[in-house]
Amino acid sequence: MSKSLTHQQAMRYNRHIVLPKVDLDGQEALLNANICIIGIGGLGTAAATNLCASGVGSLTLIDHDTVEATNLPRQTLFSEQDVGTNKVEAAKARLTAINSDCDITVMAEPFSAPSSTKGNTQLSPALKQAIERADVVLDCTDNTDSRDLINLLCFKLNTPLVSGAAIRFEGQLFVAIPGESRCYACLRTLFESPDLSCVEAGIFSPVVNIVGTYQAMLAMQVLMDFDNIPKNTLMTFDALSHEWRNWKLPKGVDCELCAC
Repeated sequence: MSKSLTHQQAMRYNRHIVLPKVDLDGQEALLNANICIIGIGGLGTAAATNLCASGVGSLTLIDHDTVEATNLPRQTLFSEQDVGTNKVEAAKARLTAINSDCDITVMAEPFSAPSSTKGNTQLSPALKQAIERADVVLDCTDNTDSRDLINLLCFKLNTPLVSGAAIRFEGQLFVAIPGESRCYACLRTLFESPDLSCVEAGIFSPVVNIVGTYQAMLAMQVLMDFDNIPKNTLMTFDALSHEWRNWKLPKGVDCELCAC
């Protein structure tokens, strides 16, 4: 059964509600939404903070890592007191303090990758159910195996996916909506790249916050059924040139998963 905004909530989100593209219907769409965020690092903490504060009713946070001191420059949801604690538990505590109306489920489980895009997922039933229940999934992971697995599950479960990545001074975003657009595997077919980590290549901390915040915005727009979602488009950000660029996927991509 759908929830309606209380008077207190309507006052809290008034700056959203007065926007014609949002209105009461859009804010109530957020209230009734369940968003699954996989990876609670720089991207995930920025996305979760914005979604929680903006009035999303339910968040599911998935990550098995603990907070380290080296995370603190870019994973701004955490503090020095959180070092050594599980990321999802620390994130839940901070997010609940931001918005106690947000129902937050945490899963401290690792993702395991399939042997191929058509292989067995080797994922726990609980993690599969978390993605199946979600209205939108945010891929905030930092490795291609996890990205391939998340894309596979979202495609099979017909769940919209907002993928983000950041390394060095560069960021990228991609939205995949099953039945309406190509999937992330289509993008991977065209743009194979070395699976570098931030430890190896470095990361300029504001970039992950920019990309994670943008992921939150795209997820909210998908939920509110905005008509200008950048489908079939790789969005890239260069922090050195201060440029955003959009790259349209060509037709006829030979994708093993969605056959686009």
